[in-house]
Amino acid sequence: MTQGRLITLALLGLDILAVFLVFNFVAWTRGVASWDAPILAPLILPVFMHVLAVYLIDGYSSRSDMMSVTYTSLHAIALLAVAVLTLLLTFVVIPSGFPLQVSRFVPVAASVLLMPTTLFYRRIFYQRQQARKQQRYFLFLGSAESCLAFKEECRRSGMSQAVLYATHETFARTDSERTGVSTPPMGDVVHYLAEYESNLDAIILRESSQDLPPDVAEKLMHLHFSGVPTYTLELFHEVYWRKIPLYRLNQTWLFQQGFQIAREPVFERLKRVSDLVLAGLGLLLVLPFLPPVAAAIWLTDRGPIFFRQPRVGKNRVLFDVYKLRTMRLHQTGALYTGTNDPRITPIGRFLRATRLDEVPQLWNVLVGDMSLIGPRAEWVKLVEEYERKIPCYHFRHLVKPGITGWAQVNYPYGANLEDTLRKLEYDLYYIRYFSFVLDASIVLKTIHIMLFGKGR
Repeated sequence: MTQGRLITLALLGLDILAVFLVFNFVAWTRGVASWDAPILAPLILPVFMHVLAVYLIDGYSSRSDMMSVTYTSLHAIALLAVAVLTLLLTFVVIPSGFPLQVSRFVPVAASVLLMPTTLFYRRIFYQRQQARKQQRYFLFLGSAESCLAFKEECRRSGMSQAVLYATHETFARTDSERTGVSTPPMGDVVHYLAEYESNLDAIILRESSQDLPPDVAEKLMHLHFSGVPTYTLELFHEVYWRKIPLYRLNQTWLFQQGFQIAREPVFERLKRVSDLVLAGLGLLLVLPFLPPVAAAIWLTDRGPIFFRQPRVGKNRVLFDVYKLRTMRLHQTGALYTGTNDPRITPIGRFLRATRLDEVPQLWNVLVGDMSLIGPRAEWVKLVEEYERKIPCYHFRHLVKPGITGWAQVNYPYGANLEDTLRKLEYDLYYIRYFSFVLDASIVLKTIHIMLFGKGR
């Protein structure tokens, strides 16, 4: 039995045990059950739904990054869904007299307690697995030039896997420190792959698999069905880095399958309702803190508290955005605000790091110009420049701009056109996979940035 299957079985067993212990503990505190007579049969339904929900988010896969904010948000959403379904089935569908019907508190409280509990031991498993992990590899099939670009992207992303690559002429490991590896013709790759089969994390195809020799294609198919996933380069970007590579982009991109934005009218309406509720609550919560912040801004140079600027919104509609002023008065310079920009005031540096300068944009959310979550609203002059230089940049305007977004939480503040290109890849991913799950992940990452001061 492989290590991955052992981890899967261990996590499955721990989940079943955790559901049993947590539900009985909560039931015991409410007087619904005792340790002498624990609840058993009624837990069949919660156990089944818990296991199914966690399975659907790859919570039993040894390949899942269980330390990531994305997985944490998915895990929390899954268990919240289990709590809601348990309540519905327990009190609506199942006949009266069911033991857990004594208290609605039990399934809700148990589901809440299960979130940190089940995440805790998953993270322990993941950390120990990473500590013992042997060198892992990606196999890249494409030109040497495209492979080097792929390897550089892996390096920037902090991935630990080494990159192997194959072309129709050669097969080589691109790591310069690992020299001496033979470079046989593509036809001999099947023999070379045998050495690395157990350590491959993924196979990436730069071009169509139809161009591969039959024996190579057959071997890759065998690896794929043995559990080594095969991706096109575009799909790899989406699965591993959660962004859309710009090199594939054209005007027909929006007509591809997989777009959620065209099929989520209900989510859009719910998103607007949540924007109104949360923006209103947010303004009420921050109002007591605004006077001291405003005083600090004013004392810097006796200038205005707020900054107003025209921005481009959904469908290219212009609106005025409001922010707390973070830069000195009457300062001119580059269109971009760079790291350690001398135009930023001391209080402005703090406001930017914690993203508190964005708070007045809650008003823009209330009036409907913006959403809480979406691509960054850019200045009109910058948008005009970007649309001249970047094909398909206008796709960003398919959704409302947001106070925070997928690009903002995954990439540092842009200081040049190259940064804008990289952030656009994340914005396009958000547009393609427009969903509640993605918004939940963005919220968690934004909270992390605000707490630990990782803003720009």
